[in-house]
Amino acid sequence: MNENQGTLELIEMLYTMISESMGVPMSNGKCIVDRDRALDLIEEIKAQLPAEMAEAKRLVSARDEFIRNAKKEAESVRKMAEERARKLVEDQEVVRTAKARAEEMIATADTKSRELRRAANEYVAESLQGAEESVAQAMDIIRKTRTRFRSAAGGYNPQREQ
Repeated sequence: MNENQGTLELIEMLYTMISESMGVPMSNGKCIVDRDRALDLIEEIKAQLPAEMAEAKRLVSARDEFIRNAKKEAESVRKMAEERARKLVEDQEVVRTAKARAEEMIATADTKSRELRRAANEYVAESLQGAEESVAQAMDIIRKTRTRFRSAAGGYNPQREQ
């Protein structure tokens, strides 16, 4: 027999040999088979089965290893995605908190700025009023002093001498 034939081919050959064999008259489906040829086919099948079984086991083992590795990689990718998502959520929360704090600080600064402007305006108004009152008092003193000076000078009028 040919060593390159696979187990399925050998089984197919055995099946064909039996199905095409001559039936024995009055034997209820029994047939005549070339015993040596059938035994040779069975021996080849037996010889190939361990190698094919080993190859099948190797393939199953390789498939299982591939599946384990794929699961590990999928789990690793899932964990990385979860970590990235968590980081993005944290970053968003930090940004949200920072924005809220910045808005709060701006509002506080605006309020303080308005208060300082109001206080500065009040101070300037009070200072100007005080200066105006001081100038008015000084003018009043100057007028009174001038009047007294005129009275003491006997009605001296410097504009007359010109």
